[in-house]
Amino acid sequence: MNISTSQGLFEKAQKFIPGGVNSPVRAFRAVGGSPVFIKSAKGPYVYDEDGNEYIELINSWGPMILGHAHELIQKAVSDAIQNSFSFGAPTRREVEIAELIVSMMPSVEKVRMVNSGTEATMSAIRVARGFTGRDKIIKFEGCYHGHGDSFLIAAGSGAITHGSPDSPGVTKGVANDTLTAPYNDLEAVQRLVDGNKNQIAALILEPVVGNMGCVLPEDGFLQGLRKICDEEGIVLIFDEVMTGFRLAKGGAQERFGITPDLTTLGKIIGGGMPVGAYGGRAEIMNWVSPLGPVYQAGTLSGNPIAMAAGLTMLTYLNEHPEVYTQLETSGNKLTTGFKNSVTKLGLDYTVNHIGSMYTLFFTNQKVTDFPSAKSSDLPAFGRYFHSMLNQGIYMGPSQFESMFLSTALEDSHINRIIEANEIALKEALSLS
Repeated sequence: MNISTSQGLFEKAQKFIPGGVNSPVRAFRAVGGSPVFIKSAKGPYVYDEDGNEYIELINSWGPMILGHAHELIQKAVSDAIQNSFSFGAPTRREVEIAELIVSMMPSVEKVRMVNSGTEATMSAIRVARGFTGRDKIIKFEGCYHGHGDSFLIAAGSGAITHGSPDSPGVTKGVANDTLTAPYNDLEAVQRLVDGNKNQIAALILEPVVGNMGCVLPEDGFLQGLRKICDEEGIVLIFDEVMTGFRLAKGGAQERFGITPDLTTLGKIIGGGMPVGAYGGRAEIMNWVSPLGPVYQAGTLSGNPIAMAAGLTMLTYLNEHPEVYTQLETSGNKLTTGFKNSVTKLGLDYTVNHIGSMYTLFFTNQKVTDFPSAKSSDLPAFGRYFHSMLNQGIYMGPSQFESMFLSTALEDSHINRIIEANEIALKEALSLS
């Protein structure tokens, strides 16, 4: 596959952009080589600057549930642009999309629009601290909530030790207020709570993790967290930037029947445009300025173009429940095909899957947390990734990312992905 134009763009980009990319995972550092530069996308396909066509399994990291450049969303954006790009003032669509989100998402009684998932999670933590009058939070190893200081903390040597900064620029003071626990480990959470009585404002997690690969909550885990938070007066925050409106109309919280106190949302509510939101119990959200004392603002929050795209997307999802049946069917077919190939080749790799999210882990361990995810054979995954790319399958360039399916994928696409997967496994592992 010729990617000479992409390679030239990457060389040029490195002169002007740190690392040549505007988000680290795009650099292909985890898999080697240089990234392909995307020129356009439509339906299940993306096209690079060299004219190569790929079946798409990233879908802009989740929001393209209906595939790329869906006609209804394109029209909504085109119509909205005619009225200018931004006002910095209230608009009708902000009210309409807020009302729709409240009707669809079980935990949300009030919602505030922001500009990204990172902004949503940072704001939710601040509101939880203001509401409870406490400083500390609990997060989980391997859960990514954006690049806010509070979230770039690695685990310490034990479940009760404070975190240490995982990035230069994150202060020790922030680290001291951030406690970390292994995902799916209720006992570790209880030890943290017992060791920090009346000091923990919030517990935040991805209810289904997408940022160490797709990792599911074990039976009773989310229920146990809800019980601990209720008993200790801790605000339970579900980061549904990836899962919201994807795993069900009401997100993971609907699918698992657990109601958090606050929920953070991301690009899906903008139809793929840059946008985010946080919302939850009115009692908590009433602490947000200008109604309450917790300050949070954004000049471009509720951008009219993003609101037009998001309102169209969410309205479609709300009115077409068959979307979720189709996504479930596609996810089941694809991962069944992957598992069959793994068995056929005499491998015992792990395939984690729920709805339209999945990850093939290059490990024989059951993947339930970050340590088990990190047991994967990363060099083998890198070879696998490039084989898939050369076969025209565009995946996330990291073992530690969930893949996302869209309704634009037809059976012929699923079959092609399954066939490419088997070939890529053989090539990655030098199997005959």
